[in-house]
Amino acid sequence: MKARSLQDLQAMQRKLAEDRARIATEQEAERQARQRAQAEKNLFQRAAGPVQPLARPHGRVMLAPEPPPPVPTQQQLDEQRVLREAISDEFDVSTLLEVDDTLSFRRPGVGPDVTRKLRRGDWSIQREIDLHGLRREAAREALSGFIREAHRHGLRCVRVVHGKGLGSPGKAPVLKGKVHSWLVQKQEVMAFVQARPAEGGAGALVVLLRPASAVG
Repeated sequence: MKARSLQDLQAMQRKLAEDRARIATEQEAERQARQRAQAEKNLFQRAAGPVQPLARPHGRVMLAPEPPPPVPTQQQLDEQRVLREAISDEFDVSTLLEVDDTLSFRRPGVGPDVTRKLRRGDWSIQREIDLHGLRREAAREALSGFIREAHRHGLRCVRVVHGKGLGSPGKAPVLKGKVHSWLVQKQEVMAFVQARPAEGGAGALVVLLRPASAVG
C-alpha cells in the first residue's frame, strides 16, 4: 500500500503501531499463561513429591478380582438357633426326674415350692398341645414349636397331653417318656409336674416356662 499524502502515511504508521502493540499484548498474555501453567505444575510436583510408575506397561488387561461370596449371616443365625433348640431322643432324663407321689421336674435353682404350686393348680393353664396319637418325629417337632411359640408370646403355664400309652404295643407309654426327655432339654422349661386327674392325670404334664426375657 502506497501513501498518497502525508495523512495517508501517518494513518499507515498508526495502523502499524497498533498492530505491533496488539501482537505484543497477545504474546505477553501467552507468556503469562505459560508461566501460570508451569507454576501450577511445579506446585503440584512439590506437593506430590517424586513418583514412580507402579509397573511397566505389559499390554495385558488387568481384570478386577471377583468379590468374595456374601456371608450368609441370616442362614448361620438360623442354623445356630436350630442347634440350640435341637432335642435328642437319646437324652437320659431318668436321673433328673423326681418320683414321689407324682412325677415332677425342676431345674437347679428352682425351689420345691414351684412344683408344689404347679400340682395345686396355682398357675392358670394358658394353652395346651395334644400329642396323643402322633408319631415320635412329628410329636417332637410339634412340641418343640409349641414351647418356642408359647415362650415367645410370654405364656408361663401350659399343658402337654402325651397320652397314657394304652394304645401302644405292650401298653408301654413310649411317647410319655420321650416327652419328659424333650421338655428337660428345652431351656424355656423351668419345671413340670404330672397333671392332676381332672387335667389328664398320668397322660399329661403341666409345664412352667421361664419369663420371656430369661432365655436368649
